[in-house]
Amino acid sequence: MITVRPAHARGVANFRWLDSRHTFSFGEYFDPNYMGFANLRVINEDKVAPGQGFASHGHRDMEIISYVLDGALEHKDSIGTGSIIRPGDIQRMSAGTGIVHSEYNASKSDPVHFLQIWILPAQKGIKPGYEQKTFTNEDKQGKLRLLGSQDGRDGSITIHQNVDLYATLLNDGETVNHTLANGRVVWLQVTRGTVQVNDQSLSAGDGAAVSEENLLILQSTSDNTEVLLFDMAA
Repeated sequence: MITVRPAHARGVANFRWLDSRHTFSFGEYFDPNYMGFANLRVINEDKVAPGQGFASHGHRDMEIISYVLDGALEHKDSIGTGSIIRPGDIQRMSAGTGIVHSEYNASKSDPVHFLQIWILPAQKGIKPGYEQKTFTNEDKQGKLRLLGSQDGRDGSITIHQNVDLYATLLNDGETVNHTLANGRVVWLQVTRGTVQVNDQSLSAGDGAAVSEENLLILQSTSDNTEVLLFDMAA
């Protein structure tokens, strides 16, 4: 079963400096039917104006992943980490027992467009931590590239939960397949382009919950399609 979450149905937070779309309930947007999916709790698609951003604020017991689509995002936190995240980078911050961080557009002239993803950890109270890696377009072109996993295999970042996070870049007509093991579910998030997933058509901003399927066939129907795939315990 594939249940589509259309881009236009997402929650909206639109300030002068921030345009955000919430796949699941977040902040002042609340929908009891969309409180998350399996251990995936938040997918916010954020566009931040030049020189603007999120001032220092705290988190606990959450795996927070930042994935930049365009522009540059500057990160600073209370454990001494400071970095600039660009397209191709993926960053994982484990809030654990408590962390304070800020996120700002690193440019004074261009917006930054990124996904903020929250995953519930398998264990509360872990030591706060941070990890960042780069995956080139070539790494993801025409294949599902593992970006994050519980065991950090294949050069992926470590996520403290039973979840495998993949990304793919596809040109028109290109296809990738993904097999679901027993007891696993998938969330798909399309970041660019258009794709046919089995019998469902998805466009940029659309998400889809997948359960009780053995095989997913993703066929791009445009050039420069990008899809994130979360394979999780049900």
